Amino acid sequence: MRKAIKPDDAAALVPDGATVLIGGFMGVGTPERMIDALVARGARNLTVVANDAAMPGKGIGKLVSAGAISRAIMSHIGLNPEIQRKMISGEIEVELVPQGTLVERIRAGGVGLGGVLTATGLGTPVEDGKQVIEVDGKRYLVEKPILGDFALIAAQQADYSGNLTYSLTAHNFNPIMALAGRMVIVEPELIVPVGVIPPDAVKTPGVIVDHMLARVA
Repeated sequence: MRKAIKPDDAAALVPDGATVLIGGFMGVGTPERMIDALVARGARNLTVVANDAAMPGKGIGKLVSAGAISRAIMSHIGLNPEIQRKMISGEIEVELVPQGTLVERIRAGGVGLGGVLTATGLGTPVEDGKQVIEVDGKRYLVEKPILGDFALIAAQQADYSGNLTYSLTAHNFNPIMALAGRMVIVEPELIVPVGVIPPDAVKTPGVIVDHMLARVA
């Protein structure tokens, strides 16, 4: 049986300067309590890998407002004018990555691949400084894998062994990021006894999960 921990204890595990994968899609499926705990701890100099920067006051947007992020690797920042301002001013370094390429780079890191070949970005600034190879007469960019010191993910259900299920849009990024984090911390909506989640419904097996947050009292 896995013991659940409090959000502030989980935030204490994440040191300043860490690379953190954060699940979610426009704030849906994002571990909000974990983010709140990082803000409360005063986290600084984080590199955040995520699909997007959400919006001011929501999800990753809270970390942006709190000055916790020094570098962001994302596919979209269009809904958060605050990170746009900080990128322009140089407060946050932003690497914009095409969405499909981003998730494949994370998956490559999680399963131990040396990189991803993709034609997306050829002939654009995305190509600058990257290796280009030819396969069967076609050119591809070599995109390097992404790994994180931590993966902070949200799940619909967790059992006492850490097996996880996700709901709808929360499937975006969360299961892939769970593979690519050296330490995985999950924020479940529900914690249920082992056996409640059917084996074929498990999207992330408990062996991957290091810690999970206790339910709200």
